[in-house]
Amino acid sequence: MTDNLAGLVRAAARSRPGGPALIFRSERISWAELDARVDRAAAALIGLGLHSGDRVALQSGNTPQFAIGYFGTLRAGLVSVPLNPGYTGRELRHVLADSGARALLTSDGGAESAGSIRADLPDLDHVVVADGSTGAAAAHGVPHFDELLAAVPGASVRDVGGGEDLAVLMYTSGTSGAPKGAMLSHRALLANLDQVSRIEPAVLGRDDVLLLVLPLFHVYGLNPGLGMLAYHAATGVLVERFNPHDTLALLHRHGVTSVLGAPPMWIAWSMQPDLAERFSSVRLALSGSAPLPADALRRVAELTGLQVFEGYGLTETAPVLTSTLMSDIPKPDSIGRPIPGVEVKLVDEQGDEVDEDDHGELVVRGGNLFSGYWPDGAGGPDGEGWWATGDIAFADQDTDLHLVDRRTELILVSGFNVYPREVEAVLMAHPGIAEAAVIGVPDPLTGEAVKAVIVAEAGAQLTAETVVAHCERSLARFKCPSVFEFLADLPHTVAGKVCKGQLRSAAAAAESAR
Repeated sequence: MTDNLAGLVRAAARSRPGGPALIFRSERISWAELDARVDRAAAALIGLGLHSGDRVALQSGNTPQFAIGYFGTLRAGLVSVPLNPGYTGRELRHVLADSGARALLTSDGGAESAGSIRADLPDLDHVVVADGSTGAAAAHGVPHFDELLAAVPGASVRDVGGGEDLAVLMYTSGTSGAPKGAMLSHRALLANLDQVSRIEPAVLGRDDVLLLVLPLFHVYGLNPGLGMLAYHAATGVLVERFNPHDTLALLHRHGVTSVLGAPPMWIAWSMQPDLAERFSSVRLALSGSAPLPADALRRVAELTGLQVFEGYGLTETAPVLTSTLMSDIPKPDSIGRPIPGVEVKLVDEQGDEVDEDDHGELVVRGGNLFSGYWPDGAGGPDGEGWWATGDIAFADQDTDLHLVDRRTELILVSGFNVYPREVEAVLMAHPGIAEAAVIGVPDPLTGEAVKAVIVAEAGAQLTAETVVAHCERSLARFKCPSVFEFLADLPHTVAGKVCKGQLRSAAAAAESAR
């Protein structure tokens, strides 16, 4: 087995050269063709003067260009930094500056944003339009990815590096609110693919057709999706934007057998009248990123006869830790049991294992763990390989795990991390806001929604619409508040901190009274 993740593409090309790797719109790319394009991408990046360990930011939707850029970066011994295409200039500036990225493969809009902030990014030597038109690239005065690929010879490029070398720098919000880079080595990513592949029944095989609808820039779409596809030389159907009706049509058209989705997708699919017909080819249904409501689980099961199996993991664990596939009987409110090769324990505040049925922090160990946070590896596993997730859980009498709380204030919107402090900082930059607090509240479609509780400056005329417009200039859409409450003042502790517990209790009481 290769110790460089890009070697999976080479192995797939050798075992199934003519087999379809990616289906995108009307295009079908074989594994041999994908491997050749990855070679060209690696050669093109090296031709830009990039060296082993340099960071390459990849800001693209679910297109072949993402896969080619991602695996090409890894084959060249470079580090991939996947970025949300919805990032604002402010968010893009932070990640590019913090990572010291030397190259950015992006879209038309990303090239425009990068152009406006490039003066603040002394390390950024190259901006390339990979997900967009050649005309737009020319308009921005930057090269197009296809032009770079066409300019290099078609010779095979040797995989550079692997093992403990850094492969992916995946940014995830930290407790301070500023996104920080989780350092994922080739070893960690490959270990998780091996761990998931040891689950029975098999999650994926070479004859499977996998729906790639989860964003590839998100860790769940990147490794369990794109990485697992290459690991098994299966076929992937790329979906740029989720639409329940359109994705169901693609499922039916291409005979999709395995679906990896997030709760909002399953909720939307469960409400489609033709779900049973469209899911007729599906043998395995998986959900991750956030808890899936029991009602959606029940509706899918009733309409299709399929059990949606849930998984739990984190960016720092590459990402899968547990799955209800490992349980004797999957339970709607459970995250299942550890997958092969992953150890877990529940500990109290002193680090001692809790008694049976007690709640404790979930601490994990396995070859899939990250190498700490960029750039110095701080916050990684301890000397014995254990890492504390920050999630509170308990094990029931069947040893199935159940999440009950998070030690942090993390809000999960459709499986994406939102930290209140980042949103609060943006809100407090509004001249009409005197004080603001952000909490998560339940949402039937996204799992949680971002709620802003705001105290206006004297005389200020604030509305939800004006506050949202202000936030959208600095935050990706999923981070922007969608629920608002305007108060005369906020509750505080004697130390002056906002009593968010009171705000959450009041929000829960209001919800139950509806």
